Amino acid sequence: MSDFHDSTIAHTTGTPRWVGLAVAVLGGISLLSLGIGWSALNQARGIEQNTQASIKQSNEALTQRLAKEDEINQQLQSDVKVVTDKLNVTHADLVKARKQNKNATVAVDQKVTNLATSVKAELATKANSEDVNRLNGDVTGVKSDLDATKNSIQMARSEMGTLIARNHDEIDQLRRMGQRDYFEFTVQRKGGATKVGTIQIQLKDTNTKKNRYTINVLADDNSFEKKDRSVNEPIFFYTGGTRAALELVVNKVTKSTASGYLSVPKAAGAASASTATSGQ
Repeated sequence: MSDFHDSTIAHTTGTPRWVGLAVAVLGGISLLSLGIGWSALNQARGIEQNTQASIKQSNEALTQRLAKEDEINQQLQSDVKVVTDKLNVTHADLVKARKQNKNATVAVDQKVTNLATSVKAELATKANSEDVNRLNGDVTGVKSDLDATKNSIQMARSEMGTLIARNHDEIDQLRRMGQRDYFEFTVQRKGGATKVGTIQIQLKDTNTKKNRYTINVLADDNSFEKKDRSVNEPIFFYTGGTRAALELVVNKVTKSTASGYLSVPKAAGAASASTATSGQ
């Protein structure tokens, strides 16, 4: 009886070793699983933070780009408005010039008709040589006036409606009309920039065979080149403070010089003369 009891106790207290090993393995697996889970959680958080930072940077870049596009759009709208205003002024000048040309032509025709009627009436009532000579003198005087008027009418007109003078005499005719101020000039190709009114002109090249030239115009601290232009071809441009265009015409070129005139609106011409006087 005692031997059986001892055998039973020995069998019960002797726990197998594989149970301990299994518990240790399970514990290791649990710790490994916890480590892997923690690492995965940290990686997920890192990815989320990087994604949020990337999205924030993209939003900031998009906002800056939209702001820049809006600024460019506003600048373009401003430029379009300026060009539109100038085109409206140019169109008004052209309409005015055409109307003046038509009125001048009608006035000349009326003068010719009145003169012919007057001469016929005088000749019908007075046949002596003294009266005829006097009438011839009147006709000659009126004819001279008509020739001067016709010369101005026969001048070429620019796309802006302004008359284009081809020589000094025609420039004087335009000057007497009193609509614009005229500054005549002769610029040397190797003489540097020449002051004309409120601008400066620099002759770059000439072609006497083809009557063409290249110049550089300096106005309002800006410089722009007019390349391979023809003689008597007007060049239009705007300067600060003037709504009407300035007109530059070269009438003659040689191997080393170019001669012509600068036509400016009356108000701008007065300002030019005042600036030149104060500069002296």
